[in-house]
Amino acid sequence: MKKDIWKPGTVLYPLPVVMVSCGTMDKANIITAAWTGIVNSEPAMTYVSVRPERHSFDIIKEQGEFVINLVTEGLTYACDYCGVKSGRDLDKFSEMGLTPQKGNTVNAPIILESPVNIECKVKDIIPLGSHHMFLAEVSSVNVSSELMDETGKFHFNQSNPICYSHGAYYTLGKQVGTFGYSVKKKK
Repeated sequence: MKKDIWKPGTVLYPLPVVMVSCGTMDKANIITAAWTGIVNSEPAMTYVSVRPERHSFDIIKEQGEFVINLVTEGLTYACDYCGVKSGRDLDKFSEMGLTPQKGNTVNAPIILESPVNIECKVKDIIPLGSHHMFLAEVSSVNVSSELMDETGKFHFNQSNPICYSHGAYYTLGKQVGTFGYSVKKKK
């Protein structure tokens, strides 16, 4: 197989695309981000990387908290809008008909329409170049009860989650395996 050589770049795709809510119930904002992920299990930690010139950057820096709201196919339009419009100019919650709800452990609102809201408290801000990474500890997770079965198993796939790849949003495809299936003993 022949390989082309590219300059160093961000080609780790697909990525989760999320709406990050920040601020307070009185003055809230939403920023769309694909630079996010898990960094630790115990304690549960995550991050979001934001350009310093973005409106949400100063809000998160000053408040020291934010909420990662997972995005479904039904929220794709709002997700895109919140990534291209600035909260300096308008109220994104109002414009997109989204419902802000007080977080459980943070002052930043969760987006009620999102099936999973990950409340985060900033532990460190790491300047990286074009973006600064807000390293955060997860302080609470809100999950839509409609996605839980009678055994308590969470079925996020039923919410039609989306991902981001090279400038486009995609729904997720079919399941092709489960963790550990490659080494599971055959019956």
